[in-house]
Amino acid sequence: MNDRRVIMVTGATSGIGRAVAKRFAQSSARIICIGRDRSALADVENEIKTVGGDALTVRVDVTVDEDVTRAVDEALSKTGRLDVLVNAAGHISNGTIEDTSLTAWDAMMNVNLRSVFRLMQLAAPHLARTQGNIINVSSVTGLRSFPGVLAYCVSKAGLDQLTRCAALELAPKGVRVNAVNPGVVITEIHKRGGMGEEDYEKFLERSKKTHPLGRVGQPSEIAELVFYLASESASWITGATYQIDGGRALSCAR
Repeated sequence: MNDRRVIMVTGATSGIGRAVAKRFAQSSARIICIGRDRSALADVENEIKTVGGDALTVRVDVTVDEDVTRAVDEALSKTGRLDVLVNAAGHISNGTIEDTSLTAWDAMMNVNLRSVFRLMQLAAPHLARTQGNIINVSSVTGLRSFPGVLAYCVSKAGLDQLTRCAALELAPKGVRVNAVNPGVVITEIHKRGGMGEEDYEKFLERSKKTHPLGRVGQPSEIAELVFYLASESASWITGATYQIDGGRALSCAR
């Protein structure tokens, strides 16, 4: 069992992170599932086992440094290796330059950027030993500006630059670093950020018009791209920020 690839996924209890964990499990990988909800972690573990994978769940708040360090130490002590780190945990809330509170700003930076930096830093030595790689889940908002979600846009733009800088610095060690930049995907992130059910349904309906392909995305579609970037088929790709957004980044604001 020790020769199985070991994949660490943050935000593994929902949305894109959950889809990513299940996709890697289908290739019989060992999945380290990082999340905050014990019940949701247990559900993910069962799903992974159902499709033939092997799961290790670790309850972690990625904004707490001690939790993150403990998670990496615990996972490596049990698996002995790390091949892929997928940073999929994310947070969003509305706010403009005029009304975004410092609390909201810090919350988004801590989840979307600071925690990713720390996890990458801790994982890098282990990934160097396996010639592994990192995939960060960014957003179309890292590539284009959108009104009303200022801090989220800035955090994802920072994540894209973190991806590129780390790719250059880790390339001599044989570690690749890439990001995926989804458009609107059906997950719980907007509702967790305060959007009501009715407003969310309206948002999804409007998104059919703002995405040139005429629909929003599914978590499984993002997971397929993450799986590809982590594979040997993508062995000459590093420092990339991949649009997977139904053409959203190509269109003008409206």
